[in-house]
Amino acid sequence: MRQGAVGAVRLVERGGRRLVEKRLSDPARHDNELRALRALVSSGLPVPEVVEEQPAAILMTELPGARLDDTDAEARIAGLRASAPLLRALHRLAAPEDLLPAPDDATIIERYRAAGGPRLPLRIPPSSGVVFCHGDWTDGNLLAQHGRVSGIVDWEAAHCGDPLRELARAAWGAARKDPRSERALIDGYGADPDRVRAWYPVIAAELWLWFAEAGPPEYLAALCVELEAWSP
Repeated sequence: MRQGAVGAVRLVERGGRRLVEKRLSDPARHDNELRALRALVSSGLPVPEVVEEQPAAILMTELPGARLDDTDAEARIAGLRASAPLLRALHRLAAPEDLLPAPDDATIIERYRAAGGPRLPLRIPPSSGVVFCHGDWTDGNLLAQHGRVSGIVDWEAAHCGDPLRELARAAWGAARKDPRSERALIDGYGADPDRVRAWYPVIAAELWLWFAEAGPPEYLAALCVELEAWSP
């Protein structure tokens, strides 16, 4: 059973109740997820409820539904489109204090250029504000049931950041699987496509650095092919 792609996640039983246990090796991310989830109580968003905190582990309610990346292509597109208004709703909420820092885009660009990745038109777009961000809005962190989004999981990367950057990360990443995903997310959110796409080079550089440092090598090779075709 998976209700998240990061850390060790398993189902456990407590007093006849099925719960999700999530273990994170990084204490900062553990604390960050707790802060985010506690801030989202009564938000109306379908997020897990923290039941108990243990050393290096969080016990939370099990949410219904299947991960979007485990569904068929049409259900995935529909789920991504349905998730976009929820992302916008998150961006309107007050964020808790002391979340982890937002990605440092200037440093990402500097590191990418120093590492010699494929040429990209790298620049940081004008700010569209600072809001409560999930940090990893992907089909692996969204659950769906009966045509609706039934869960948003994996909040350890939550931060205060640019809303269009977060939308761009979601849209560009999802479109690598299916190009229709881009418009499903952007149109569902109600954003200007050109302003969202302005972030794509930075998002691509961030992913390239991740694969370069953490692998696997075949993912980096495939991404390089994509970026070389994209480069001006």
